[in-house]
Amino acid sequence: MPATKKPMRYGHTEGHTDVCFDDSGSCIVTCGSDGDVRIWEDLDDDDPKSINVGEKAYSCALKNGKLVTAASNNTVQVHTFPEGVPDGILTRFTTNANHVIFNGDGAKIAAGSSDFLVKVVDVADCSQQKTFRGHDAPVLSLSFDPKDIFLASASCDGSVKVWQISDQTCAISWPLLQKCNDVINAKSICRLAWQPKSGKLLAVPVEKSVKLYRRETWSNQFDLSDNFISQTLNIVTWSPCGQYLAAGSINGLIIVWNVETKDCMERVKHEKGYAICGLSWHPTCGQIAYTDAEGNLGVLENVCDPSGKMSSSKVSSRVEKDYNDLFDGEDTSSAGDFLNDNAVETRSFSKRIINDEEDDDDLMLASGRPRQRSHILEDDENSVDVTMIKTGSGFLKEEEEDDQAGSIHNLPVVTSQRPFYDGPMPTPRQKPFQSGSTPLHLTHRFMVWNSIGIIRCYNDEQDNAIDVEFHDTSIHHATHLANTLNYTVADLSHEAVLLACESTDELASKLHCLHFSSWDSSKEWIVDMPQNENIEAICLGQGWAAAATSALLLRLFTIGGVQKEVFSLPGPVVSVAGYGEQLVIVYHRGTGFDGDQCLGVQLLELGKKKKQILHGDPLPLTRKSYLVWLGFSAEGTPFYVDSEGIVRMLNRGLGHTWTPICNTREHCKGKSDHYWVVGIHENPQQLRCIPCKGSRFPPTLPRPAVAVLPFKLPYCQTATEKGQMEEQYWRSVMFHNHLDYLAKNGYEYEASTKTQAIKEQQELLMKMLALSCKLEREFRCVELADLMTQNAVNLAIKYASRSRRLILAQRLSELAVEKAAESAATQAEEEEEDFKKKLNAGYSNTPTEWSQPRLRNQAEEDSEDTGEADDIEEKPEIHKHGENPFFKSVNSSDMPAIKSGAVTSSNQGRINPFKVSGNSKEPSISVNSVRSTNILDNMNKSSKKSTALNRATNYEKSPVIKPLVPRPKSKQASAASFFRKRTSQADRTEEVKEENPKNPSSETPAMCPQNTENQRPKTGFQMWLEENRCNILSDNPDFSDEADIIKEGMVRFRVLSTEERKAWAAKAKGGTASDGAEEKKRKRVVDDSHETENQKEKTKENLNLPKKQKPLDLSTNQKLSAFAFNQE
Repeated sequence: MPATKKPMRYGHTEGHTDVCFDDSGSCIVTCGSDGDVRIWEDLDDDDPKSINVGEKAYSCALKNGKLVTAASNNTVQVHTFPEGVPDGILTRFTTNANHVIFNGDGAKIAAGSSDFLVKVVDVADCSQQKTFRGHDAPVLSLSFDPKDIFLASASCDGSVKVWQISDQTCAISWPLLQKCNDVINAKSICRLAWQPKSGKLLAVPVEKSVKLYRRETWSNQFDLSDNFISQTLNIVTWSPCGQYLAAGSINGLIIVWNVETKDCMERVKHEKGYAICGLSWHPTCGQIAYTDAEGNLGVLENVCDPSGKMSSSKVSSRVEKDYNDLFDGEDTSSAGDFLNDNAVETRSFSKRIINDEEDDDDLMLASGRPRQRSHILEDDENSVDVTMIKTGSGFLKEEEEDDQAGSIHNLPVVTSQRPFYDGPMPTPRQKPFQSGSTPLHLTHRFMVWNSIGIIRCYNDEQDNAIDVEFHDTSIHHATHLANTLNYTVADLSHEAVLLACESTDELASKLHCLHFSSWDSSKEWIVDMPQNENIEAICLGQGWAAAATSALLLRLFTIGGVQKEVFSLPGPVVSVAGYGEQLVIVYHRGTGFDGDQCLGVQLLELGKKKKQILHGDPLPLTRKSYLVWLGFSAEGTPFYVDSEGIVRMLNRGLGHTWTPICNTREHCKGKSDHYWVVGIHENPQQLRCIPCKGSRFPPTLPRPAVAVLPFKLPYCQTATEKGQMEEQYWRSVMFHNHLDYLAKNGYEYEASTKTQAIKEQQELLMKMLALSCKLEREFRCVELADLMTQNAVNLAIKYASRSRRLILAQRLSELAVEKAAESAATQAEEEEEDFKKKLNAGYSNTPTEWSQPRLRNQAEEDSEDTGEADDIEEKPEIHKHGENPFFKSVNSSDMPAIKSGAVTSSNQGRINPFKVSGNSKEPSISVNSVRSTNILDNMNKSSKKSTALNRATNYEKSPVIKPLVPRPKSKQASAASFFRKRTSQADRTEEVKEENPKNPSSETPAMCPQNTENQRPKTGFQMWLEENRCNILSDNPDFSDEADIIKEGMVRFRVLSTEERKAWAAKAKGGTASDGAEEKKRKRVVDDSHETENQKEKTKENLNLPKKQKPLDLSTNQKLSAFAFNQE
């Protein structure tokens, strides 16, 4: 079957890159111009081990646990493999070495340098060196004869030489290449190669063909070429069996020949046409790893393998090693036993599962004995795990697309006499981790990076130390600590640095706190854990520290070192995080299956009243992912990130559910790129993270740059205007839930933030309503209005009226009545303490400003909607006068005196309530005018919310009065006036006469110069309620609250016929005289001028002009209009 090309991935920075396999073929090793050697478990390994060997690495070779590299410091050095510990320098040159290779048994290395020399060095004793002189230009490449007799070299002088190793003489020299003065100018690096085992042939890439020379005769036996080769060949490599030869060209073509038949077996083209500069054949199977001159790594599968047999070691290593650093493989439970069975058994059996050509007898011989259940599970885990990788991370995607016969999915099920488990496979458990830390095996790593600062750990030959650095140096200066106890986890807060180490044979696991904010001289303390108990995760909060241990305990300490509560965890801990009084714990609830983790989360508040918010709820994760970051935003909301890049936050407004708010993978350019989260802010909305190219985490040096990503909820159709506004609205709601939480818990915050958020949300709702209106989605308009504040609903009614949608306007007015009734019912039940809390959440300016009127003001203010906060704050002094006669007479003992703040008149004169404005064709209802009496007025006050209710109850009895400004009404104005609030002249006259003699404050203008009337006559409803009160109580004996009686009375009064209600209204007016006529005439003089001013002001507001402050003049609806449409 044809070879399968996997998508290439980023390996190193741009430049020459070399590649080789380890002895068993379980790892791919690459080096590049960034000076790093990376060890890859396979092509999908997102977390390769990295060893820095210098500024640049030109070549690497690996054998017998020794990693040899040619670096830019002119040395050839050795590191242990896979630990990466430096193991000395083998040799030096006057300039850099270009190529380094091992001989067959790994006892010697050969290195060729740009100073024209070739050296052969004994690995065990580097003093045993041989130098080969004869080239007249930098050496390009070398190849050892498998029998250790000859050494071949190619040089920029154009020659290819074969040296006799024993006496360092040149056996033969061929002038095959183009001459050049340096490696970077060479057209080809001419990586030549001897045939394995026999060493019979030497392959040399020359121009567009490969020349093969016979050993000892040095004759050119034959050439291998192909019509598809259009550019110079750069490199050749043999298959381990010596039967096949692969070559790579400078334009990205890889060709494989069968040397015996001289047939071209494979042709693979690089996806971007970059030069192939590294080529290595897997030691045991048909797999080729290759690198290009831009630093990318690729793999070819099933090369020259007719059976389509996959790399068994790749499969087994995936099972065995993929989660080694990430997941807990040391679990002693039964699940851990079969998940971590021996690799040899796995490998032998997986080969036979995959290679369906092998017969059943071979299958039976796989183990030579009856297999245990754990082995059966282990075997199947291999096959399922490959499938998991295939679907989850793109592994083998091309095979699946091509639907090739040898693909894993298309294999027939192995039939055998033995019982075979074919169900879901358990997932290895994720190991505990500290958020903001990089892996433990790195010599230079981040122990934590959070919003306070950075803790780095250095553990190399020169130093074993910890550096603590603060983003804000005013908190504390940077600190350097010796790491003698080998601390592995750390956390950092405004108050302290917390460190923990694992136990050793001699020492117990320790918790070490550096309490730098302490006011005394003792700044640190250490606590030893009990025997056989290891600290696995730690965190800091405000005034406390927590440590989760391997004994499934969570231990709490004060920041000063006092031991506090200890409690058991339901499962092994994964991670913990703290903020203020909040502690969040994520642990294993059980065993996940088919690649999924099974995690639970607890959220506790450790303040004076300790309580548990989340009681071990399941933690939602993306399929086949694991947790990579857990923490709090700067405002105190829990967040977490999974390995697929999905960021989720706790939605306190929806019963503590988790909502995805960002997908960092959408912002990644390459498949192997990731974002490493370091902090989250809700206001402004920022996800602070570090971009990592080709890795999951950043290196400590150079210092990584922090990027800021935006949040985006996964709503549908966000490309459309509707979807975009829906996403913005709900994101605004979610990201301001923390304000209510802060208010509830007594924290301080900016009151303007809440106001601005509500303004932003109401603007979005109004835009969505306008859009739905245009699309003739009137039902949707009502649904949107249900989310609005009372004032925004009033504005929506106006919009519907202007748009000539009378049915919609009627529906919206009914909704306004419902909202007003709900508000009235809830406000009487509010207690003073709850009201104070609400004020703290953004409804008041300052505590001192409200300290006096708050007691008397509570019932009326509570009914105010959030959008009216500005109105309330501008006119606090108005509310101090006047008492509602209805409340006083009905329930004066139970209820504090309620003010009728809106029933005030200005000394500038009265506003005509019947006048239709000339410019906007809307009724102008001033907040200063005396409003007509209605149900809501008599329940608590003349509410600003009662416009729609007034309209609904009074429009039948109001006479149609010609506007004072003579202008014929258009249809639009008629529609608007149909829904407006009206009052009769008789009502107004009677009110004035009734209230003036009763108002004591009118005689004391120093007390309230603008308040000349503050009491009202009884309405028909009040009189009806007094007479029918007994009936209501007898029908509903459980009513104890006045609000319930009034609500029931409202319902009954509404069902009366129009005539009956008019009769009650007339009865209520019967006792009043007509002394108010003179008052009305006196007031009428200034009406027109005052009305004109109001209309001008309203016009300005609607045209988005700057808001002019006119105390007590603007109506509620005018204010809301400005509020909703003002974009400032």
